[in-house]
Amino acid sequence: MRAIDVRDLLSHPGASKTVRLDESLEGLRTELASVPDDAPLAGDLVLEGVMDGVYASGSVAGTMILRCARCLKGFQRDFEVEMGELFARQPGPEDDYGLDPDFALDPEPMVRDAVVLAMPFSPTCKPDCLGLCERCGGDRNLGGCHCYQPPADPRWAQLGRLVDEP
Repeated sequence: MRAIDVRDLLSHPGASKTVRLDESLEGLRTELASVPDDAPLAGDLVLEGVMDGVYASGSVAGTMILRCARCLKGFQRDFEVEMGELFARQPGPEDDYGLDPDFALDPEPMVRDAVVLAMPFSPTCKPDCLGLCERCGGDRNLGGCHCYQPPADPRWAQLGRLVDEP
């Protein structure tokens, strides 16, 4: 993402401006979720001059490609993430974000952090997904798995041995 010149906001605390974001970011992915590298993230960012720097707030929206944690089927889901962070004029060790020495604000770290934190840790294609069979790996959502046998009650184990003997 391109850096935004905010010198005018720093010299006038209380002033604000809105910037349109419409760019893609590479490397937004976790094990089961990702934002395509060529898919744009779109949204508006409101920049407000404050005494300590510039407060950036707004939202970005896009599309995630997810893989179900239960059945491993791929699917897409739209998302929108709200953000709000202070970009410190003179960042210290406790500040997450700061302005460049030439008083430019780079929104990429804030957007990257917000989107990755919004990615689901264990996405499911539907709330009642049955997942894969632990024996044969078949998708149990497509119908009953023929290899699946419910676990036997251990109290019947002795009787089962009698039936199995010739």
